[in-house]
Amino acid sequence: MNSIDSLLNLLKDTPQGPFFNPWYQSDPEHDQDNNGPKVRRTQLKHYLKERLDTAKYLFIAEALGYQGGHFTGIAMTSERILLGHHKPVHGIPADGAFQTIKAQRTSKPAVKKKGMSEPTATIMWKAIYQLGIDPYETVLWNALPWHPYDSDDGLLSNRTPTDSELEKGYPSLKAFLELFPDGEIIAVGRKCEQSLDAFGISDYTPVRHPANGGAPKFRRQMKELIERR
Repeated sequence: MNSIDSLLNLLKDTPQGPFFNPWYQSDPEHDQDNNGPKVRRTQLKHYLKERLDTAKYLFIAEALGYQGGHFTGIAMTSERILLGHHKPVHGIPADGAFQTIKAQRTSKPAVKKKGMSEPTATIMWKAIYQLGIDPYETVLWNALPWHPYDSDDGLLSNRTPTDSELEKGYPSLKAFLELFPDGEIIAVGRKCEQSLDAFGISDYTPVRHPANGGAPKFRRQMKELIERR
């Protein structure tokens, strides 16, 4: 079993509680068919594989969101980005995630006609292109790889994971970092910083999470980070 397959195998172990596992679970209400998990596994596998020899920056945020990786299988990446609908609006090309397979949506068109769109994903990918960063030198991940949702609000919701829940992501985080040993770790948000600290990782650069009014500071810190290299 190669390293990516080992990571995918770890992702099978969904934590107890209100979590959605996009690579091994279907969202029967919102997935367009039963192939959703397989598509999301394939997309994640190719996304990682195409960056094994080129990764320079490892951007790690807190947890998967319902507007992003829930339907794409890739952290901080929305369907609208993969399908190219953000190119005319935000300058995000459709070929930035992978070149060896064709991107697919997994949500029903009735949910969102052009696919789900996540603000954090849009800000992240837009910053990558505006700063002239090669997207194949960038890998996006989450300290907690699964999607924590609010049991009262259903699968199309997000919630903040507890510290004990964040610990469940350590094995897959370790496997992810081993895939890219030369990549610079960039912690996106305080929760990710806490996870890395608790996991014994201190060699990282912190940046503000772009959500909840943090976008201007995030962009400024991203610019400073790139200019230092």
